[in-house]
Amino acid sequence: MEYAENILGTIGNTPLVKMNKLVEDLPCLVLAKYETFNPGNSVKDRMALQMIEDAEADGRLKPGGTIIEGTSGNTGMGLALAAIVKGYKCIFVMADKQSKEKVDIMRAVGAEVIVCPTDVEPTDPRSYYSVSKRLGEETPNSWYVNQYDNPSNTKAHYESTGPEIWKQTDGKITHFVVGVGTGGTISGVGKYLKEQNPNIKVWGVDTYGSVFKKYHETGIFDEDEIYPYVTEGIGEDILPKNVDFDIIDGFTKVTDKDACVYTQRLAKEEGMFLGNSAGSAIKGVLQLKEHFKPDDVVVVLFHDHGSRYVGKMFNDDWMRKMGYID
Repeated sequence: MEYAENILGTIGNTPLVKMNKLVEDLPCLVLAKYETFNPGNSVKDRMALQMIEDAEADGRLKPGGTIIEGTSGNTGMGLALAAIVKGYKCIFVMADKQSKEKVDIMRAVGAEVIVCPTDVEPTDPRSYYSVSKRLGEETPNSWYVNQYDNPSNTKAHYESTGPEIWKQTDGKITHFVVGVGTGGTISGVGKYLKEQNPNIKVWGVDTYGSVFKKYHETGIFDEDEIYPYVTEGIGEDILPKNVDFDIIDGFTKVTDKDACVYTQRLAKEEGMFLGNSAGSAIKGVLQLKEHFKPDDVVVVLFHDHGSRYVGKMFNDDWMRKMGYID
C-alpha cells in the first residue's frame, strides 16, 4: 500500500507544467513549477517544515512550544500544518493588505492571527515585523521563526526544489524565474542550479514599491523606492539575509495592475487557478523575452493558490474599483 505517514509526507515533488497560450509569442519552452500541489497549497510548506525541524534539532523549539511568525499567509499555513502534526501552538502576525481569505485560512487551521497596519516603517512598533519579534520575546516557551533571516528557508529549496527542477528538466533548464520576497526560493534553487551548470540564468521578479531591483543594480538601499503596493507575497522594504544577490542575474519589476490582470489570465487562458504572485511571475517572464532563444528551457515558479484571492483579483468589482479593468 502507498500512503504518507501524515500530511507532511506529501510536501514536495510538485509537477512541471508546460505553459501554452500566454507564452505563444516566446521562442522557448516555458515550464511552470506548480507549487500549489503542496498540502498547504504553496511553496512555503517546504521551508516551513525545514525551519521547524532545524529548530527542533538544535533546541530552539521545545515540546509544547508556541511558534510565532510574521507572515503574508503562506508561510503561516505551512507552519500551522506542521504544528498540528507535531503538537505546537501558533501565533501569526499579518499586514492588513493581505487578503481576508488568508486570515480566515490561518484561523481555520487553529492559529491565532494578529493583523497590523501595512503603511508603517518596518521599525515602527506597530509593523508586523516589530509585533512578531516582540511577541517572540514576551511569550513563554516560544520560538520566533524569522523566515526573512532564517537560513533554513534557503536550505529547504537548495535541498528539495532545486534538485527537483534539475531532475525534471533532465538538466536542460537554462533560466529560472521567480518572484522574490524572503529570498529563500530564488537563493536556494539558484545556488543548486548554478552548481550544476553555472551558465543557468536566475531572474527575480520584483514589484514597484520594493527595493530589490535598484539595490541589485546599484548597491544602494534607496528609501525613495519604497511605497505601498497591492501585490502580495513579493517585494520588500527591507533586505532579508536570505536574498543572495550574488546568485541573482537580474530583476524585472511588474506593476500591481499587470500582476492582477495576469493572475486572472492564468486562470482563464491556461486553467491555472493561482495566486497574485503567479501573475507577476508570468508577466515577468514575458518582459524578459529578449533574453530567450529557441532552444532555451525557462522554468517559472508559481507560489500559491487562487483560493486565497477570491475577494481580490478574482473579483471583478474589486478589479474595477482598483482601476485594473474597465
